[in-house]
Amino acid sequence: MPNSSSISEFLLLALADTRQLQLLHFWLLLGIYLAALLGNGLISTAVACDHRLHTPMYFFLLNLSLLDLGCISTTLPKAMANALWHTRHISYAGCIAQTFLFVFLFSAEYSFLTSMSYDRYVAICKPLHYRTLLGSRACATMAAAAWGTGLLNSLLHTASTFSLPLCQGNAVDQFLCEIPQILKLTCSDAYLREIWLLGVSASLVSACFVFIVVSYVQIFRAMLRMPSEQGRHKAFSTCLPHLAVVSLFVSTATFAYLKPPSLSSPSLDLVVAVLYTVVPPVMNPIIYSMRNQEIKQALRTLFGDKLLRHQ
Repeated sequence: MPNSSSISEFLLLALADTRQLQLLHFWLLLGIYLAALLGNGLISTAVACDHRLHTPMYFFLLNLSLLDLGCISTTLPKAMANALWHTRHISYAGCIAQTFLFVFLFSAEYSFLTSMSYDRYVAICKPLHYRTLLGSRACATMAAAAWGTGLLNSLLHTASTFSLPLCQGNAVDQFLCEIPQILKLTCSDAYLREIWLLGVSASLVSACFVFIVVSYVQIFRAMLRMPSEQGRHKAFSTCLPHLAVVSLFVSTATFAYLKPPSLSSPSLDLVVAVLYTVVPPVMNPIIYSMRNQEIKQALRTLFGDKLLRHQ
């Protein structure tokens, strides 16, 4: 079997066997990709251009939208190109780049979701101290920490994974290069170092999850003590989108990486990978804009003004 020094490319999982199905998958993925670009692009534009949305909550939402754009742009274009051109190839350097970017953006997104739970906690449980605890400097520090954590996490995992000798060929049983599938190609016992790093990352992820859960326990307790039903409804409407996004993100990623080996199969792994790489970037803009009147108003104002200028 070839070792890592002789591998110049990897073979990704083919989404379909027949040409007709490959073209169908291409158009389906293109539609999904354009929907994600449109949704996240609209939210990013609204937050960036409307001064009324220049608050900590929307600052974090802007970063989340940019990360979603990056995540889906890291995975889908290559899958679409392979389906369109009837190929499975990705270069060795391309696989490293895809793994690095995806882990970086995925880790940073989870950090921002944690920061957003803190924002909601302060806004509802400590409203009088909101501007003090979440001023511009604090938000910038939290954002820098989220991006920096994602970068460091990705550097460690990518370097560790691709420094391992590969003895099981170059066929990746997934439509993207992801660490669990690359580890299946390594020599026996060579992957233990990366498993240790994955354990450390899992501990940090668990700590963030506990922080989110504790934050929402405090939030719901504070909401129950609110005397006004209107106040409870407003607090709930600002928390519901974030809670839905966190649930979607955590449930799909947890099942992808912690499912028992007995459940593993190429078709199930493919479905799970689509769930945690494609569904959140597409659904997040819908979840955040469905009940958010401020974003809807910002988009109406922005595009209404542009239309009036062209008339």
